[in-house]
Amino acid sequence: MKVQKSLLLALVIVVFTQCKTTTPSFYNYKTECLGVELDGSQTLKAWGHGRSWKDAADQAKKNAVRDVIFKGILDGSDECKVKPLLMEVNAEEKYESYFNAFFKDGGEYKNFVSLKDERIPRHVIRKKDSRNKDQSTYSVVVRVLRKDLEQKLISDNILKK
Repeated sequence: MKVQKSLLLALVIVVFTQCKTTTPSFYNYKTECLGVELDGSQTLKAWGHGRSWKDAADQAKKNAVRDVIFKGILDGSDECKVKPLLMEVNAEEKYESYFNAFFKDGGEYKNFVSLKDERIPRHVIRKKDSRNKDQSTYSVVVRVLRKDLEQKLISDNILKK
């Protein structure tokens, strides 16, 4: 009987340690393709975090441009090119000083992304975070000028063609 109680206790401990408390969520925080324009730009739904909508929109713009350069756009419509602009392994680390300046607040990344589709309602998700109580997560529809971005990386000798 003592063995059965200890086995039952061990089983209960294993079950409770394996269970994780999660909040149900259906939000995908990956950048998604919504379509491609005739000028070669990509309309994307990107996510950003910030204290205000403006801060989150700026972060979403950076995330969208970074995904186009380094990851490619894998989710959403099949129209977007899934290949990233830079296929070079560890390119972000290799050209770290260039990209730190490129993505700084007010940096050059702003020349290649816009909020052309602002009429689309923005989606907000309020998140409670012990570290950042005032942070909110927003989805923003942005347009990334992929061809212009590619030309900029070529002219700066980051992308070899």
